[in-house]
Amino acid sequence: MRVWVDFTNSPHVLVLRPVIERLRTQGHEVRVTARDFAQTLALCDRFGIEHTAIGRHRGAGLLDKARGLADRSVALTRWARKHGPFDLAIGHGSNDITVASALLRIPCSTTFDYEWATVQHNVNCRLAQAVVIPEVIPPERMDRYGARRKLARYPGLKEEYYLADFEPDSAVLSALSLDPAEPIAVVRTPPAVSLYHRFENDVFGQVLERLRGRQTVVLPRTPEQRAELGAAGGFIVPEQAIDAQSLIAYADLVVSAGGTMNREAVALGTPVFTVFEGRLGAVDERLIAEGRMARLERLDQVQLVKREESDPTRPSAAERVRRDPELLVEMLSRPANRA
Repeated sequence: MRVWVDFTNSPHVLVLRPVIERLRTQGHEVRVTARDFAQTLALCDRFGIEHTAIGRHRGAGLLDKARGLADRSVALTRWARKHGPFDLAIGHGSNDITVASALLRIPCSTTFDYEWATVQHNVNCRLAQAVVIPEVIPPERMDRYGARRKLARYPGLKEEYYLADFEPDSAVLSALSLDPAEPIAVVRTPPAVSLYHRFENDVFGQVLERLRGRQTVVLPRTPEQRAELGAAGGFIVPEQAIDAQSLIAYADLVVSAGGTMNREAVALGTPVFTVFEGRLGAVDERLIAEGRMARLERLDQVQLVKREESDPTRPSAAERVRRDPELLVEMLSRPANRA
């Protein structure tokens, strides 16, 4: 089987890496395309994923996104015609690959774990033949996207699958000149370019000010955010893609306005606050209800203190939930198996 995988954002590299590896282990040929956005290309390089860079992010507005979708879908279609044929296409919420696959009549699977990205899902769910989501998302929430009969639902968090083989590497601490004896905070900036995150986040700015001057590693999403952080000073801002998962594992506190990093912290047992102000998805609703993640509402909730190694909230390597990515491979491969 010849498989085409497309990355449009940096978390997609993490999620689909074990899927790619297992497909290749099974003898399938996998080709990868990637959009130049955030740290997507840098992560491909870090994980040794050979890829073809196609397109870039065109902006936050709806018209910008529409133009970006049209232009990149056309570019992907041309690339796939040249390098195909393909038996299966896979994306993590990538509208571009679902549009291109529909044009080329390639069976396609999409996966995501946040159900309220309405514009995105109205495209990828209607065009894809399989929609792979966590089982905690109620199926009726997917009806608006025409996805009910296409659903494949997996238990747990996606992070428990792609971190199944992960063990933290302390080299990241040395690389960032961090003292493991002192408290470490990791902060992820808001996804300002996402349509579903349109709110001014005052609490986030206050958190940054509170943590400035401490061992605070801030991971910006855009060059503009990087420039702002550099001008403010008092933060550690990596210049290139780092082993963020190891950093989270060794951190004492994570504060993030996004989703993937929050759930990585949950999977690795690091205390985490979300400052996401959009509509909560079912995954985060469940994690907050279970006390595995907290919603940051007041600045005084943020206390950067060193965790003890014996902290009962920090799972040992044996206690971590590790799920077999083979289940995701099977679910994502279903359109090709039906063809």
